[in-house]
Amino acid sequence: MGLASVRSRALVGMHAQPIEVEVHLANGLPCLTLVGLADTEVKEARERVRSAILNAGLEFPHSKRITVNLAPADLPKDSGRFDLPIALGILAASGQIDSAQLARYEFAGELSLSGALRPVRGALATALAMQLHREGTPLVLPQDSAREAALVPGTTVYGAAHLLEVVRALQPQATEGLPLAEAIAPAAAPDGPDLADVQGQASAKRALEIAAAGGHGVLLVGPPGSGKSMLAQRFAGLLPPLTALEALEAAAMASLAGPFDAGTWGQRQIAAPHHTASAVALVGGGSPPRPGAISRAHHGVLFLDEFPEFARPALEALREPLETGRIQIARAAQQADFPARFQLVAAFVSNPIAGNR
Repeated sequence: MGLASVRSRALVGMHAQPIEVEVHLANGLPCLTLVGLADTEVKEARERVRSAILNAGLEFPHSKRITVNLAPADLPKDSGRFDLPIALGILAASGQIDSAQLARYEFAGELSLSGALRPVRGALATALAMQLHREGTPLVLPQDSAREAALVPGTTVYGAAHLLEVVRALQPQATEGLPLAEAIAPAAAPDGPDLADVQGQASAKRALEIAAAGGHGVLLVGPPGSGKSMLAQRFAGLLPPLTALEALEAAAMASLAGPFDAGTWGQRQIAAPHHTASAVALVGGGSPPRPGAISRAHHGVLFLDEFPEFARPALEALREPLETGRIQIARAAQQADFPARFQLVAAFVSNPIAGNR
């Protein structure tokens, strides 16, 4: 019976591992089976894909036994980014689109029940990883994700808003292909807090200037209301502008951590986790591993207010990334490596009566 293969990518840290989505249609008890170490989010694609194909006016092979394999089988897969490749594989295996056309692209995208494409996490990080490894295969992504990925120079990214747009572009008789994505136009950077706004504090400002010039960490100690947080919030403004590669790396971390905000493009980021943050929240972790505060502050500033109140394991976890500029998260199923080159600014209260805590 029908067999089709679609290429996609899985994010493991800052690496975009190639994934082969294989779809086989055979006679037997009608069902849709997903194999290949798929997470719950991926397994739920069965219902999304079925509804999306039907609501797009296409034919879903209800009478066939459908097996979807996500290879390699030993690599964990998460998120809804495989919805679009799975849907295209089913349509190619059932003869509704040309399988040869699929080999020209790589696909990622989450499907709504209506067939509309929704953005996926880490689109910019995926494009950056492919560009660094000199892999020039064109990417097909949802429109918002495509505009994000197009920020990486030298990449070919196509955007689509609906499953039908992709299907029409893959037909042999198609006269028009998918439109090339235009990069998000970064918004003008707002004027951030300026150290010149601080009146007095000459010695503290001088110390911050020296730390910024030399890449040193800073510890601010003083009584409540003396201006420690105010000074720390203005530290990033002393750092030089980001280079093009540094801006891409910082944006890739923001893309991995959550929705990408083009308004922060090219700006030094300040991560200021609460003192109740755990070691995982600071350095990253989870299953699959996600970046922590130190990676979100990559090429920026990590501000730890109420420094002594942080749990000791959380502070001890900062030793290695402070020295190496990276954090490697090792779990039983997989390992992830995130960049974490930041400048540490810490502050705590000194009480002239009771002494330092």
